Amino acid sequence: MGGNKKKISRRRFLIRGGVGTLGVVAIGTYLFRNPIRRKILAVADSGESPYLGSGMEPMLWFEITKENKVVLHSPKVEMGQGTFTGLAQMAADELEVDMNQISVVHAASISGNLDSFATGGSTSISSLWQPLRELAATLREMLKQEAVKKLGSEASSIKVENGVIRVDDTELTYTEIAQGVSKWEVPKTPALKAIKNYKFIGKPIPRVDLNSKVFGDPIFGMDAEMPEMLYGAVVRPNKVGAKFISADVSKAQTMPDVVKIIKEEDFVGVVAKSFTAAERAKEAIDVTWEVTENWQTDDIREMVKVGKGKAFLLQKEGDSLKDDDNLIAMEFSSPIGAHAQLEPNGVLAFVEGDKVTLKMATQVVALTRKEVAKRLDVDEEKVNIIPTYLGGGFGRRLHTPHAVQAAVMSKAVGKPVKYFFSRKEEFQHDLFRPPTHHQLHGKLDDQGNIAFIQHDFSSGDVAIDAAMLPGFLHGVLGTDVGAIRGGFCHYSGIPNIRTVSWHVDLPFATSWWRSLGLLANTFAWESFMDELAIRAGKNPVAFRLAHIQYDEKGNRLKAVIKAAAKKANYDNKVVNGRAMGIAASTDAGTPCAQVAEVSVVNNEIKVHKVTCAMDPGLAINPDQIRAQCEGAIIMGMSASLYEKMELVDGELTPIIYGPYEMAQMKHAPKEIDVVLLQGSDKPGAVGEPPLGPIAAAIANAVFRVTGNRLTQLPLDLT
Repeated sequence: MGGNKKKISRRRFLIRGGVGTLGVVAIGTYLFRNPIRRKILAVADSGESPYLGSGMEPMLWFEITKENKVVLHSPKVEMGQGTFTGLAQMAADELEVDMNQISVVHAASISGNLDSFATGGSTSISSLWQPLRELAATLREMLKQEAVKKLGSEASSIKVENGVIRVDDTELTYTEIAQGVSKWEVPKTPALKAIKNYKFIGKPIPRVDLNSKVFGDPIFGMDAEMPEMLYGAVVRPNKVGAKFISADVSKAQTMPDVVKIIKEEDFVGVVAKSFTAAERAKEAIDVTWEVTENWQTDDIREMVKVGKGKAFLLQKEGDSLKDDDNLIAMEFSSPIGAHAQLEPNGVLAFVEGDKVTLKMATQVVALTRKEVAKRLDVDEEKVNIIPTYLGGGFGRRLHTPHAVQAAVMSKAVGKPVKYFFSRKEEFQHDLFRPPTHHQLHGKLDDQGNIAFIQHDFSSGDVAIDAAMLPGFLHGVLGTDVGAIRGGFCHYSGIPNIRTVSWHVDLPFATSWWRSLGLLANTFAWESFMDELAIRAGKNPVAFRLAHIQYDEKGNRLKAVIKAAAKKANYDNKVVNGRAMGIAASTDAGTPCAQVAEVSVVNNEIKVHKVTCAMDPGLAINPDQIRAQCEGAIIMGMSASLYEKMELVDGELTPIIYGPYEMAQMKHAPKEIDVVLLQGSDKPGAVGEPPLGPIAAAIANAVFRVTGNRLTQLPLDLT
């Protein structure tokens, strides 16, 4: 039964809302201005998003094979986070099949199973928690209905187990039931199982993609092949803001193995018989660029200083700050950051008349399909994007316009064209994490509690004005919904709070980077909280807990802070040259706290152990979540201690690994201890929240060892 949907009745399982209605709500309330804006942005900061896909039929999602196994066609892509395993667990429990009977593949766009929200924001598991189980349970009931017809039995007497339906001594496999069925009756959505009755949800099931990755199966975008495939390259400028004027291709088009030079209004491309030939010909093209500004790193730092951009009052609680001699003030900053994922962006495209096929690693299948269809002037249904596994995503693949260029080149030569960025292109034409600047002001009362706190932070675009969210939303919402992640004060017990977002336009492309603004904002917030605790003469754990309200959100935050401190045996003293630092954040509704144990030798910061406590709600796969915490912590350490991009005479640099410093195996802590709490009966965000606290936790530990309060990322004592 291979996805036969020709006569299946259509049924909408979900009512769309949340992020999908954000634009309509925002525009409708625009005249109410800032109070409504703040409420909308607070909802956006919670990170909760429903499934916004078009695939509402079980037969678009599931395929039953002749071996009586089930293939789940996922609208979410797998980029290493283990999502496919969690989805398989959720489906298997409601389908009544064993884990070895279910596999997960990417849904090709031609199937119609598309998610307009894409894959990002730590929402893959949480957004599919309800719809996927409903779809699986509905398919199970559809199979039971057909079994009743074939066996002539009452539905109440049927038993289902491991993909087999039994009535007394008679049994039929799902495959046997589906055989010959051309029209399926879709029942009302059945009641779902109680969580306590699930066999796989909540268990540490081994990853379903483990064998493919261990044995090197060709599952990534770079592995894609087609018969008679050619190779493409695109000319790109070295300098920021360069405008294409003209190109002399006379030398390049006579070079060995060059098939064709393609000159479009917006790009010049080369198609050749090999990757090397395409790259050599590209370098031989004499391009004239117009450059109006040779940007330097200092220029960008000046641009993002608080007070230079457009301000928006994001959070307003209690009274405003008055001039006071006892005011405590600090500044923090973070640099430009690259994604630096292992697999560069690329695509294999084949245009045959009005039919377009693309094999590629992308987080935005629906958006890419739309862009390709528009450029080639074909119906979107004629563009079939076959997603592959991603060799690292982190937001880098939330816009993949190189698919358009590859499709144009393929159409020009009439054969498949494979086009991948060089490493230099990947570094220089990344969608960067924007630099930030932060000013924090606070005042303590006579009891050593925070009477007032204000956080002003400046950043370029993170989410808005990228491909997914149009630039006009700046005027509607007042600020960037990505830059504010982690910017809100989550210490709800402070009576007077002000948070102000400053937005600036940067001359290079910036966009989604894992956790968006969370890392930089939490670094500033939690370093300042640590400083206030010291000024108040209080233990930093107790100080934090004293400033959190007793409500559901506050109680979950308190719980992770207590759990991290207890598991780490947190001590505020320096012992044998080592000290601990604690920090916490709440991102996308998931609270997380971390304790870093650090020493400093010859001005080099060494992280020995990280204890992480996180409350992701219901843990679909605890091992998967622990792995996500470990990965996020290592990535956060790398960004906190090493990573930065510079602008030198208009060129973004470094352009290769090595000069672009990153954490290596020798820098990893010997131990990462993860404690999972469950403060909700449904799964929440996992992939990004544990990236938040690590920079501040390390910096707070360094202060105890050295007495030096580090306020810039990457942290550096030299």
